[in-house]
Amino acid sequence: MFAATSQRAIIASLLLTVFIWGANNTGVKVLVTAWPPGWVAATRFVCAGLIMLGMLRFTRWLGQASPVPPVLRRRLWFGGGLSLAAYILVFNLALRYTSASHVTLYLAASPVWALLWERGATQGSFNGRLQGWVATAFTVAGVGVLLWPAIESAHSGAVGELLGFACSILWTQYGRQCKALGAQLSGPEIAAHTMLRAGLWLVPLAALEAASKPLAWRLDLVLVQAYCILGGSVIGFTLWNNALRRWHTSQVYLFANLVPITTMLWGRLLLGEPVTPTFWLALVLVLTGVSISQGAWTKLFGIRWPAPE
Repeated sequence: MFAATSQRAIIASLLLTVFIWGANNTGVKVLVTAWPPGWVAATRFVCAGLIMLGMLRFTRWLGQASPVPPVLRRRLWFGGGLSLAAYILVFNLALRYTSASHVTLYLAASPVWALLWERGATQGSFNGRLQGWVATAFTVAGVGVLLWPAIESAHSGAVGELLGFACSILWTQYGRQCKALGAQLSGPEIAAHTMLRAGLWLVPLAALEAASKPLAWRLDLVLVQAYCILGGSVIGFTLWNNALRRWHTSQVYLFANLVPITTMLWGRLLLGEPVTPTFWLALVLVLTGVSISQGAWTKLFGIRWPAPE
């Protein structure tokens, strides 16, 4: 009885996270149309990182803080922090030129790039390689469905689509850094330390942006940024990492496939963003590829392919 309740609680927390992140992505879209992308990223991550580190230091809500040795600090700065800074800057730029739902759909393809990065195309058993090839084929097809119309028409949105694709690669790289840091730090600690350092990496750019053009100080923008700091960063990452502590990574990451849908719904509701004809086809192709890469279809079809390492 308790186990079933616990399982339902994790599912509910992950669905809430997906809902929160969909609104967060739409909020960032609002912010980067009024504020410079570096400023939006730096202020968000510095504040969120400090809040999470304070929670780790003075409460047990996120677990117990661990001492960080000097060698690990260097990796946090030049590994996780720098990777996250590059990702969030490109993510914010992408949102300036294309819809939030498209950008998050590119991000949904990240597990497949991670699988290729870790295993390669020629490693493992034949079944393992076949799994990777089929997953990659579906995912690349989905990415192509999104990219090609904008590139073919030389539309300005092509810049955003290409940046969105770059986001998925940078997010994969950040995930690999987090996996390495996970040997010594918990999930909340990794999120807190890397967010703070990513924000600090971007402070010089944010200062330059603020000096070159006056910022539009409006209450609605401040409230949206506050939501992105507290909701999208602190609460979202806390719930996500809590689930990762109790479930397998592949199980948790399947819920991330819902983020493009919630982002699309929030964008449609709050911004009136149109849903492009290619979105649904690309969504089906990408999510099929990701599901195959995670071994999710073994339960559906009984095919005994290896689970991701």
